[in-house]
Amino acid sequence: MFEFHVTAQEPHSAAHTGVFETPHGPLLTPVFAPVGTQATVKTLTPRDLHELEASLVLANTYHLYLRPGPELIADFGGLHSFMGWPGPLLTDSGGYQVFSLAQMRKLDADGVTFRSHIDGSLHRFTPESTIAAQEALGADIIMCLDECPEPLDRAYNEDALRRTHAWAARCQAAQRRADQALFGIVQGGIFPDLRAESARTLRALDFVGYAIGGLSVGETKAEMYATLEITVPELPVGRPRYLMGVGAPEDIVEGVARGIDIFDCVLPTRVARNGGLLTRGGRMNLRNAQYAADPLPIEPGCDCYACQHFSRAYLRHLFKAGETLGLHLATVHNLRFVLRLMAEIRGHIAAGTFMAFRAQFLTEYQLPNQAVRHAQHAARRRGETAVRKADR
Repeated sequence: MFEFHVTAQEPHSAAHTGVFETPHGPLLTPVFAPVGTQATVKTLTPRDLHELEASLVLANTYHLYLRPGPELIADFGGLHSFMGWPGPLLTDSGGYQVFSLAQMRKLDADGVTFRSHIDGSLHRFTPESTIAAQEALGADIIMCLDECPEPLDRAYNEDALRRTHAWAARCQAAQRRADQALFGIVQGGIFPDLRAESARTLRALDFVGYAIGGLSVGETKAEMYATLEITVPELPVGRPRYLMGVGAPEDIVEGVARGIDIFDCVLPTRVARNGGLLTRGGRMNLRNAQYAADPLPIEPGCDCYACQHFSRAYLRHLFKAGETLGLHLATVHNLRFVLRLMAEIRGHIAAGTFMAFRAQFLTEYQLPNQAVRHAQHAARRRGETAVRKADR
């Protein structure tokens, strides 16, 4: 039911294409999953996602557990039926959100007790309860409960790794549904020996797939890439590898080069709602005055609905006027940009030209300036990317 076949291997890197079979259809990898935290990708309908050629959507167990509840969703036939999405679905365990609550949760060997960010009510997650919740939601791909520690704290990572590994075995023992692919999650911060230990321990449990967690949460990009280079070779060949919460265009390209099959991230949708547009030349801030009378589309040559019908000037007007159509059109463009990038990557791997494409893309794509990167890094360290009512 969950067979994974590698269909092309790039000879000079770990990049490859594949097909991952799921009960709701095959996934062509490498694949990017738009984030539908509350059983919806913000501002988009399932029809929009289909037209954008999305094939996988992520939903968040923590948020859906709190509201409306997995039991209610199960009564509606599961998450696919409830949200009207016929394709493959992935749910995370909710662990990242719970551990990001900091002062609102208490950890022990058995699980974690936490207070809802909505109303302060008290709740508890254990490996068994998170599997039960995800089985009620009915996603095709589900995650073990793990602990996502601060990536630079060695002592904390050592303790967290023991819990993560014990919880992975308990999640596996608790699973009852054969129509859901359970992924183990590799942790260990930026420490090579801990990452290798985690990968080997989870590999011995023989999961359908393997996720790599605890990255893009405060470490540098160089540290993230180095961690992938340590971790991915320790994972079994022929099983999909999922890099959790990573989706900046440059990180997708570099992740694919290091052997990653699945990505998800709120970045394309979140920056869109703030007037940030992704282009091959880098990120465009639509709120800037230079676009006030600009007749060009967001990106000439893009086939998305926003670029085919509207100018930068019009979209800027929508943002300045506070019109929700602006949020929708910007989200359409950003997701189409990332999904086109994934298709382009798959094509170049199949053609044996991925390394040349990688070099060209990274040369053309301008990262946010140093001040923006510093602010982003500081925000991650403060935990501002944790539980937000607006997203994951």
